Amino acid sequence: MKDPHTIIVSPHITEKATERLDDHGVYVFKVARDANKIEIKAAVEDIFDVKVKNVNVSNQRGRRKRIGRSVGFTTGFKKAVVTLNPGHKIDVL
Repeated sequence: MKDPHTIIVSPHITEKATERLDDHGVYVFKVARDANKIEIKAAVEDIFDVKVKNVNVSNQRGRRKRIGRSVGFTTGFKKAVVTLNPGHKIDVL
């Protein structure tokens, strides 16, 4: 198995992610592109010592950026939405 710290890259802190955290106890992380749901679940449980109820994964495409006449794209990333069992909590901030 891979190292859990290479699977979980960073917490994805946005306004929408913070709302989901406050209302439903759902956490959003940027994860490695080659990680699957099983590896993400095991990594979160190992790093934060919590029980994970559900994991949803999506690939975010890079955004289009222009500088003068040149057009390029920012780097995309893989995002994991992790739902914890009731009573479990992660101190992300």
